[in-house]
Amino acid sequence: MSENKDPQVSTPESGVPQGQKFVYDFTEGNKDLKDLLGGKGANLAEMTNLGLPVPPGFTITTEACKVYLESGQEPAALRDEVSAHLDALEARMGKKLGQVDDPLLVSVRSGAKFSMPGMMDTVLNIGLFDDSVVGLADQAGDERFAWDSYRRLIQMFGKTVLGVDGDLFEEALEAAKEAKGVTVDVDLDAADLKKLVEQFKKIVSREAGRDFPQDPREQMDLAIKAVFDSWNTDRAKLYRRQERIPGDLGTAVNVCSMVFGNLGPDSGTGVAFTRDPASGHQGVYGDYLQNAQGEDVVAGIRNTVPLADLESIDKASYDQLMQIMETLETHYKDLCDIEFTIERGQLWMLQTRVGKRTAGAAFRIATQLVDQGLIDEAEALQRVNGAQLAQLMFPRFDDTGAGEGTGPQLLGRGIAASPGAAVGKAVFDSYTAVKWSRSGEKVILIRRETNPDDLDGMIAAEGILTSRGGKTSHAAVVARGMGKTCVCGAEELEVDTKRRRMTVGGRVIEEGDVVSIDGSTGKVYLGEVPVVPSPVVEYFEGRMHAGADDADELVASVHRIMAYADRVRRLRVRANADNAEDAMRARRFGAQGIGLCRTEHMFLGERREMVEKLILADTDAERETALEELLPLQRTDFVELFEAMDGLPVTVRLLDPPLHEFLPDITELSVRVALAESRKDANENDLRLLQAVHKLHEQNPMLGLRGVRLGLVIPGLFAMQVRAIAEAAAARKNANGDPRAEIMIPLVGTVQELEIVREEADQVIAEVEAATGTELKLTIGTMIELPRAALTAGQIAEAAQFFSFGTNDLTQTVWGFSRDDVEASFFTAYLEKGIFGVSPFETIDKDGVGSLVRSAVAAGRATRPDLKLGVCGEHGGDPESVHFFHEVGLDYVSCSPFRIPVARLEAGRAAAESQGSDSR
Repeated sequence: MSENKDPQVSTPESGVPQGQKFVYDFTEGNKDLKDLLGGKGANLAEMTNLGLPVPPGFTITTEACKVYLESGQEPAALRDEVSAHLDALEARMGKKLGQVDDPLLVSVRSGAKFSMPGMMDTVLNIGLFDDSVVGLADQAGDERFAWDSYRRLIQMFGKTVLGVDGDLFEEALEAAKEAKGVTVDVDLDAADLKKLVEQFKKIVSREAGRDFPQDPREQMDLAIKAVFDSWNTDRAKLYRRQERIPGDLGTAVNVCSMVFGNLGPDSGTGVAFTRDPASGHQGVYGDYLQNAQGEDVVAGIRNTVPLADLESIDKASYDQLMQIMETLETHYKDLCDIEFTIERGQLWMLQTRVGKRTAGAAFRIATQLVDQGLIDEAEALQRVNGAQLAQLMFPRFDDTGAGEGTGPQLLGRGIAASPGAAVGKAVFDSYTAVKWSRSGEKVILIRRETNPDDLDGMIAAEGILTSRGGKTSHAAVVARGMGKTCVCGAEELEVDTKRRRMTVGGRVIEEGDVVSIDGSTGKVYLGEVPVVPSPVVEYFEGRMHAGADDADELVASVHRIMAYADRVRRLRVRANADNAEDAMRARRFGAQGIGLCRTEHMFLGERREMVEKLILADTDAERETALEELLPLQRTDFVELFEAMDGLPVTVRLLDPPLHEFLPDITELSVRVALAESRKDANENDLRLLQAVHKLHEQNPMLGLRGVRLGLVIPGLFAMQVRAIAEAAAARKNANGDPRAEIMIPLVGTVQELEIVREEADQVIAEVEAATGTELKLTIGTMIELPRAALTAGQIAEAAQFFSFGTNDLTQTVWGFSRDDVEASFFTAYLEKGIFGVSPFETIDKDGVGSLVRSAVAAGRATRPDLKLGVCGEHGGDPESVHFFHEVGLDYVSCSPFRIPVARLEAGRAAAESQGSDSR
């Protein structure tokens, strides 16, 4: 991706290609170089190319960061390249870094390929030192501004570069305001700030063990290294794991000439969105803060004014900003998030990016852009994803009874920053949020404002509530990115983190009290507010029609995108369902059949005693009697299922789990028998049951007597199930139905197992056909859930008409994991250490399990070209996994009914993605 055309030869000392270019001027890059320049650098270059007012600067590439992270040293050529670009910047600006009478000041800001708001480091005002601060004051004609800029530099540099506890600076600042009798920073004058600078320098010397550097180039070099190092901070790694961002990308570093929003009331800084990131509605959205620098807005320390107010504050800048916003949205063909500064009436663009948005906004904006002719339907499909659709299906609050009697009480209202309905116990710090969450408690994290160090608590919480900040504060931006409910700027709430409480109107809410927050309205309640189904679920259930006059706007957008996904997808979507009720719901949600009916679920409840009789049978006659009792019940189950899915395929898995699962717990039964014997009241059936439990006990039941092995060891068991399926299909056919049953043999490891069971099944089906006079087109296949089955798929396909990959057991057997054990023991450590980016039980392990799936598909189809292929593990509803299954050529995925819409959407996205339809 480098624009340097010289041949690149690696040197053995550094491993870096000779002639590799590590620094790019803003005039050299473009928006397509995000891998190299990071998102921020690429977009600064793009705005520069568009002729927008961007302060001059340059970008140090992600490749330089990678070298630094791998070797612990910057590339040998980097310092000279930075010096050359700094010389060019100084020439362009007519001032030098370190110049005493008119200093050039720069910012050093991180910028990875993917947006990681607040997770990495930024330092502003680099270039100020004891001598140059006077020169800055003279040039600006504002002594207060100069000392304010200097104290900000020492504070940011001390915390970010030298590792000083940021609270020490904040406490000194608060003490200065208290001594002056003021509440906001802008009321401190030059003399106050000069004293504060001296205090800050003492804090640095004491805590960092060195003085604040007076050499501006040293400041810049140390800041660049600090940005590189910030890629691997705990909070950055945690955020990457949460957002599934690869850990080897590195960050770029942007060195940009400073423009100042803290020069007085004709200056300021703000964040703008070309559409509302919370709802997707068009309009003027954002926050503005007079006489401030950018970090003040994002931190939420001072409450902002709505961006629309800028029109009355500085109309010329406002009009220019509106024009630029329109230019950027048309150019990027998407919602843009913009950071800007106004310096004495001059507008400057500091950043733009495709903005993070809520799930609802994503669907609305995608369809709006289609209507505007900016994108087509295929690209609209790439602008949304299954995780967002799943979020839209969560329940929302029913607040009709709130505030009445003893029900939930409305405490106040803030800014609806990220939608959703969240209920939990109030906690006031991240540590408690994580601790309580791990204990199974649902919590709401309440802060004055959040900062990047709160990330782990934000992830653990059901929702986030702050008393300060707006839609562009740290809490709002991060919550929207995570799909987490958030209410910001609830000024009525007085949050006291030290005493772990908040107060509103004389009412005190202590830590542990239950609160509810509504991220769609901004309302905050004391107590638990009841929830109602979301309109999107009502739409999928068929109770709300997208074309109706009173149709929800969001539902209309979801309907349009789902309709397009259904038109273009190749993968069919089935449901995992075991009864008629689930099957009918799945059908309403768009299921095209049942990919997994687990017959063991039909043996629970009152039928458990019949299974016990089967297990305890000592003779063939007793066994046949037990099976005859089960047969009509199974047949009725299948008749109902085939009726609910009439005309669609229904894959029935024969009994899979170990028989001991149908027997009482060994400890409980042993105690019962012992107590009965002590009373000389022994129960013969309990004694036989205990003997059976001991006999069937296995050290590792997952790999024991289960699946096809049951059918081979217990005579008549699978034959009974096949007969029930065939008789039910015949009954439905004679009732003018269209049953399409598929019989699936579980846990096959060798073709011989399948051949024996299939021969018996074919015989039973033929008997039913003869007895009922009905021709049944039942197919017989197997689950591929053992590595050996995948490796011998070509042989197994000789006896199987279809494969269904059981990816849960396949993952367990490939990894050597017992899921129930490992998820509770060491998975958390594996995720924290980066061994897993995500659990292989959530998203398919493409390199291991996926490799077996891919080879089994190829071998199976080589033997039987018309082999039907599907997947019936919960991976079938995981967005990323669906794309993999599309790629390897499966015919369908199957998942739980609630995830069917997600699988439909992702199957469409996979088809559109393979045709290349995202222009961003």
